[in-house]
Amino acid sequence: QVQVVESGGGLVQAGGSLRLSCTASGLTLDDYAMGWFRQAPGKEREGVSCITRTPGSTYYADSVKGRFTISRDNAKKTLYLQMNTLKHEDTAMYYCAVGKGGGCSRGGTVIGVYGCYWGQGTQVTVSS
Repeated sequence: QVQVVESGGGLVQAGGSLRLSCTASGLTLDDYAMGWFRQAPGKEREGVSCITRTPGSTYYADSVKGRFTISRDNAKKTLYLQMNTLKHEDTAMYYCAVGKGGGCSRGGTVIGVYGCYWGQGTQVTVSS
């Protein structure tokens, strides 16, 4: 059974940093593209960043380029999102997605041809 669990969210002041983690069990992580989505209240869910299977190419939404860094440790079955210079508009629930088939869009969205495995999310709140 596949389980995806996010952690690392919290409350931070604008300009601060957070690192999100996503641990996926029940699968061989390096077989999948993985990424992060976020959804703010009243807004649609948007792709934030995505990393492919080996060679681990990375893609980002324009809104986070230069501030966020995605990485993965397949041995630890963990995906990371380092978020620096956080802004109030980064406030959202952040979800980890493991794509079943497919890869990443250039805009940082996980493309799961057969859908995605999802975590339950971790809240990031940035105070202005």
